[in-house]
Amino acid sequence: MSDQKIPLEAPPSYDDAAQPLVQPATTTQAPPRPGPRLPLPLDLPALNIIRGKRVILASASPRRRQLLAQIGLNDLEIIPSTLPEDRDKSLAPFEYVLQTAEAKCRHIYTTEIDSPKGEPTIVIAADTVVSTHMGQILEKPRSEKEHVAMLKMLRDQNNGWHKVYTAVVCMAPLETLMDPGYAMETHVEETAVKFDQNVTDELIVSYVRTREGADKAGGYGIQGVGSILVEKIDGTFDNVVGLPLRATLMLIEKCVVDPAMPDEVQEAL
Repeated sequence: MSDQKIPLEAPPSYDDAAQPLVQPATTTQAPPRPGPRLPLPLDLPALNIIRGKRVILASASPRRRQLLAQIGLNDLEIIPSTLPEDRDKSLAPFEYVLQTAEAKCRHIYTTEIDSPKGEPTIVIAADTVVSTHMGQILEKPRSEKEHVAMLKMLRDQNNGWHKVYTAVVCMAPLETLMDPGYAMETHVEETAVKFDQNVTDELIVSYVRTREGADKAGGYGIQGVGSILVEKIDGTFDNVVGLPLRATLMLIEKCVVDPAMPDEVQEAL
């Protein structure tokens, strides 16, 4: 049956079932092997400033959270924006993602600036869309039928090439009385992705039924099973995942460094 749950682990064999569930206390177990050593956090002034403070990710995406953890931002406060993503689809993809990400960031920033927890040190928001070569914006599929059609279109049009756009917006309060009282930095990144045109309809349907891509713009996750659909990319991989990490780090640095600080001091940081 389609709704049958798959067990996380195989059931024990009959031979295993005959053994006692709890081994005798005299049984000596080998000590656990140490795992791989995690890298030390990046020792950068901007990251050191915001560590241990209110760093808000205005997104429920676990992939964005994982990417930020790679630069040492593990203690994030996750507050997704509840604003409808109803920008006009006639906008160019670049403008569409930028306006959407800006709205998300402003919404959470203005909501949390007077929070009993204290004002946020920085708010990070992002939005990702997939675009056909003609500029048609594709977001998350709304049904299995639409999902299959979306992936077939990406495979068949323009020799399999399409584009992924992610906008990142960061906002941080200023310690000065400068108007408007906050710093806001934005970035939009573009990556071209080519689907393998030898991907069969059967494989597409099989992938859709994994549901991995059901909550993703364009209907696939390049960091997971969806990589089997992709032949190559031109641009940054993490942008396709949902957050261009290098660009995000640059925005954080621009936001948390005092804009009134002399340029030569900023460059030294």
